[in-house]
Amino acid sequence: MDAPLLDGMHHVKIPVSDLDRSREWYSSRLGYQVDAVFVEDGREMGLALSHPNGGPDIALRLHPERSEGIGDFDFFAIGVPDKPAIEDLAARLTDLGEEHEGVQFASIGWVLPMLHDPDGHEVRFYTTATHTRPPRGQAIRIEGARETAQRRQAELQRQRPL
Repeated sequence: MDAPLLDGMHHVKIPVSDLDRSREWYSSRLGYQVDAVFVEDGREMGLALSHPNGGPDIALRLHPERSEGIGDFDFFAIGVPDKPAIEDLAARLTDLGEEHEGVQFASIGWVLPMLHDPDGHEVRFYTTATHTRPPRGQAIRIEGARETAQRRQAELQRQRPL
């Protein structure tokens, strides 16, 4: 296969309507820290954030119009090592008063959906540990993700309790 050399994801850039409010939310809810502040014409327009425990780097860019246009679409998912870690994260968010749909069995691992940042963007979490491994080098077809996950969860529970 002819493919270029790549090295993971550098960062995810998120348009926001209020830079200070978003900085506070990503810091207090998820532990992100500011690494750089981007200033244009004397005004803070962006932030580069990093995570002390392995989360992907995030850039916040002040752009209210684009932020509104995204809506609540989940355009990225942050990896969490395993089911206990994602359950701990869900508990932390609940303790902080954040609404979400709780940890759910998904097609391959576990997912924590429907957490929303101050602009209403969905911030989704997915375990990097899996309960199901697709065949190496082969694509799996998932029709009806929720239904497939529910069916697979029932099959696995019959084989061994989760």
